Amino acid sequence: MQDPYDRLAPFIQEYIYAQGWRSLRPIQAEACRVLFDTDRHLLIAAGTASGKTEAAFLPALTLLHENPSRSVGAIYISPIKALINDQFDRLTDLLQFADLPVWAWHGDVSQSRKKKLLANPRGILQITPESLESLLINRSAEIDRIFGDLRFVIIDEVHAFIGSDRGCQILCQLSRLAKLTGNQPRRIGLSATLGDYSLAEAWLQADTSQSVTTPKIEGAARKIQLSIEHFYDPGLIVRAKGDSRDKVFNPYHLYLFQQTEGRKCLIFANGRTATEEAIAALRDIAQAKGAPDIYHVHHGSISAGLRETAEEAMRDAEKLAVTAATVTFEMGIDLGHLDRVLQLESPASVASFLQRLGRSGRRGDTAEMRFVCAEDKPTGDEILPERIPWQLLQAIAIIQLYVEEKWIEPAREMQYPFSLLYHQTMSTLSALGELSPSALAQNILTLPPFRLITQDDFRLFLRNLIELDHLEKTPTGGLIIGISAEKLINNFKFYAIFPDTEEYLVKHDGKAVGSIIVPPMEGDRFSLAGKTWEVTEVNAKKKTIAVKPSKKSVTSSSWRGTMGEIHTKVLQRMKRVLQEETVYPYLQPGAKQRLQEARDFTQARGFLHQPIQFLEDDFCCILPWMGTVSFRTLERFLRFYAKDALGLKSIKSRSPYFMIVRLGKCSVETLANEIRSIADRRLEADMLLADDEIPKLQKFDPYIPSELLRKSFMTDYLDIKELTSLIAQW
Repeated sequence: MQDPYDRLAPFIQEYIYAQGWRSLRPIQAEACRVLFDTDRHLLIAAGTASGKTEAAFLPALTLLHENPSRSVGAIYISPIKALINDQFDRLTDLLQFADLPVWAWHGDVSQSRKKKLLANPRGILQITPESLESLLINRSAEIDRIFGDLRFVIIDEVHAFIGSDRGCQILCQLSRLAKLTGNQPRRIGLSATLGDYSLAEAWLQADTSQSVTTPKIEGAARKIQLSIEHFYDPGLIVRAKGDSRDKVFNPYHLYLFQQTEGRKCLIFANGRTATEEAIAALRDIAQAKGAPDIYHVHHGSISAGLRETAEEAMRDAEKLAVTAATVTFEMGIDLGHLDRVLQLESPASVASFLQRLGRSGRRGDTAEMRFVCAEDKPTGDEILPERIPWQLLQAIAIIQLYVEEKWIEPAREMQYPFSLLYHQTMSTLSALGELSPSALAQNILTLPPFRLITQDDFRLFLRNLIELDHLEKTPTGGLIIGISAEKLINNFKFYAIFPDTEEYLVKHDGKAVGSIIVPPMEGDRFSLAGKTWEVTEVNAKKKTIAVKPSKKSVTSSSWRGTMGEIHTKVLQRMKRVLQEETVYPYLQPGAKQRLQEARDFTQARGFLHQPIQFLEDDFCCILPWMGTVSFRTLERFLRFYAKDALGLKSIKSRSPYFMIVRLGKCSVETLANEIRSIADRRLEADMLLADDEIPKLQKFDPYIPSELLRKSFMTDYLDIKELTSLIAQW
């Protein structure tokens, strides 16, 4: 059998030699065999720093070199611009002696650069789903010239797309491209965090005839080093100017400083506000101690220039740097050598944990990740469920699920993505012009995400858009974009399926710092780019905020956000953490002590055996130990079905951890029996919505008929089957 290396193009062999590689890695050799010897799609599922990117590109570029394409030969689709920028540099280096240009295409790329590609479309195009949507709409007449001989579609971080609106959008785009060009390119998916390969293979294969091959590679056991520490956060600490003793700093922030001092580190947080607060605190401690300012922030609301500065600092092997980031650094950007990764609180999923862990140990070193969990210092007035360290338990559960079972959350796909249906309907009409209703239905309902949407649903959908003047009927019976939708569709924000937010551009001395969502008042102070700013002027018309640096404490939060959905298996494992006596080796003293306190407390109160606990007066607490979707379903059962029947006065929740119910005249036993009856009754989803309720959760839901929105919510946001199964175990 021919060695895959010998099949590679000469310029690639020279590149491999120049890089000092001794041989192809196993995943690269297997990918070469699939792409050289078959016509199948390819799923490359391997750990971080395993050479996945090269596994995709080395054989694909070889084939394009041997048989040049008359159009763009390969599209590389990335979930984030930072990953495109990173891969652009790597590909440019690889292709410096080849006649295959590389083009980056996203919002930060100049128009002059894009025009060069359009004038002579060839080579490799690196693009986001939103920019690809823009091309389909605005260059529809040129699609065949640009992509008519497309050979490969490489989708990076496929786990970030599967089961999401953007993933469904990509499948629509690829199907539309195939229809417009009459060409079906091969698809290559890359991921380091896939639990069920069959789900990813089905997603990658959608609407094509080729099957998918996933090479099975037995890699060496990865060395990982984990730790979890816990703190009680004392809150604001007043420090005298010039005092740099350790005891005068918040111990939580001091620990972060000590763990990152003299190292190159990445700090992950679950929201933008947390990244800003962490870096502002670290910078304050460093300044007090006379340490250098090596701190950066990286998230979607930081200006492009400051994001690039952070990326360059993290790549520079000669300099120390500490960057706090959200998911923008969770993807496969090669940051070179990192000393360690820190995680503030717990990530929402095992998949996210693995992505973040994979940022370190990328050169065969030990991957090191340190969790830091904090709670407000107890006052003694907390209600019982608030005395449970939920984030600590979740961090342990996520680690144990991976260590014990190598389990990763399966993707959840929406059955009725009506917001996407609006988006693709309007995008298709905008691109193709007038279509008859039947032709439009043929174009749209054959797209993979809409296979469960009926002709009747689509007719109802179209009638609603005509009534809203988003569609207009022509004298010949065709459909075109209506006047009321033109402004919406002609705005660049239309290209994205995820909700857009109204952001205010923050400027200091006329230079962009970034943007924030929650508009402050003049005189307010907020964190952005790891610094504290005071608002000097708010221009509501231009959506701009002028600021000046401030050394005072923050007075407002700049962003709002949620953790996302948490799987039931994570909650069930959290419960087991409290039940078992295991002393996990990665727990540091504070975390070990806090876990023991929680175990003693929950066992003494019977929390683990009695999911409903009486508190005081007429309040009780429900700890269901179920994931976000089932928790939502139970909460709705209580609100819309049981509340009036039992005379419950109020229901408050902290999803998916606990609910606080004010019982009124109802007893705990009666409430418990009512919940247990779910397992025996024929509960229907429409019982869990108010009669006049129209859930509008997605970007284009305001334009969807109420009947369809209710249908989508009942199917995609509730799970009676799982709830019934879990309740049966009470």
